[in-house]
Amino acid sequence: MSNIKQTLKFFSPLSIMAYSSHEYGGCGADDLPEELSPSEAVYYMDEILAAIEKEKLPGEGDRGLMVYFYDGQELSQKIYSLQPTVEEWNGKLWGVMIAEVYGKLTEAETAKLLDFITGQLSDGWGEGFEQRPIKTNDGDIFVSFWNSEDFFIKPEQELKQGTEQNFNEQTMGGM
Repeated sequence: MSNIKQTLKFFSPLSIMAYSSHEYGGCGADDLPEELSPSEAVYYMDEILAAIEKEKLPGEGDRGLMVYFYDGQELSQKIYSLQPTVEEWNGKLWGVMIAEVYGKLTEAETAKLLDFITGQLSDGWGEGFEQRPIKTNDGDIFVSFWNSEDFFIKPEQELKQGTEQNFNEQTMGGM
């Protein structure tokens, strides 16, 4: 196993529901939530990051969600840590899992990691996170890393290369 630690990022779309507050405070029972677009969600990035930070448990330490990984001792040692966060990219807010890894992951190891991440977002960490309101000046928001209709999780370079290619095809196409 390599001693060189590298950082890998895996991006997924977020689903964010906003419940606006009224002047007297609190939400009305009849209020319908409004889904925020990924570009609107950027405005609440600081509040979301603070909520993610509060969600961390003392027992997780530096390893984050990897303390819950039980699918193979060797892979558990190779992947040092796994931390959820959000990042702005291309004007939109994304759910991101940051993995610190010793050496390179094989395709099979990456697939196992992505399965683990998906499970954490749907049933583990993400299930608890999406149920806790995040207070903002405009009311409460609920952030789901999982409930997007178009859920996917992709390595950073795959997501960004795909977009650059599409962008280049669109801009170069009509010349």
